[in-house]
Amino acid sequence: MVLKVIPFAHELLKQTVREGDIVIDATCGKGHDTLLLSQLVKEKGRVFAFDVQEDAIRQTNEQLKQYGVSNTTLILDSHEKINEYVPSDYLIGGAIFNLGYLPGSDKQTITQPESTVQAIQQIITRLKKHCLLVIVVYAGHPGGEEEKEAVLQFVQTLSQKEYAVLQYGFINQQNSPPFVLAIERIK
Repeated sequence: MVLKVIPFAHELLKQTVREGDIVIDATCGKGHDTLLLSQLVKEKGRVFAFDVQEDAIRQTNEQLKQYGVSNTTLILDSHEKINEYVPSDYLIGGAIFNLGYLPGSDKQTITQPESTVQAIQQIITRLKKHCLLVIVVYAGHPGGEEEKEAVLQFVQTLSQKEYAVLQYGFINQQNSPPFVLAIERIK
C-alpha cells in the first residue's frame, strides 16, 4: 500500500536513525515526531526539539511525560538557531520538519522560508553519512506556497555528489496536498 506522508516520513526515520544518535525535531508541534525520535535513539541518544510557540512546547512536554521520556531537550526558539543549542561537535543522525502551523492553533504563526532554509543548511552540514533530514511540506495555507518554493529552490541546488534528495507526494489530490522531501548525506 502507498503510505500517506506522515507514515512515510516516519518510516524513513525508522530505517536510518539508530540508538545513541543525536537527532533534531525542528518543529515539535504536538510532540508526535519528538516521541518517535526519542524511541528510536533510546536512552543513549538525545533529541533536540524546537518550536517558537509555548503551546507546542507544552503539548510536546505532556506527550513525553505520558511515555516517561527523559532523553529530550525542548527548546522554545526558532529552528534557525540549531547551531546555538546543539553542541558543534555533535553529528546529527536524523531530523524532521513539519512545515506550516500548529494544528488547532493560530494559523498566523507559521514556519518561515528564511528560517527554515537556514535550519536545513545547518542540519545537512552536520548530518552523518547515510542519514536523513525529512521535511513534510504543507503549502495550503497563507505563506505556505512561498515557503514551499524557497525550500524546493534550495534543495534543488544541493550537489548530487554530496546529497540525494527525494520528493514523495500524491499528485492526484486537490488543495495543495502535503509532500515529503528527504535529504540523505551520501558523502
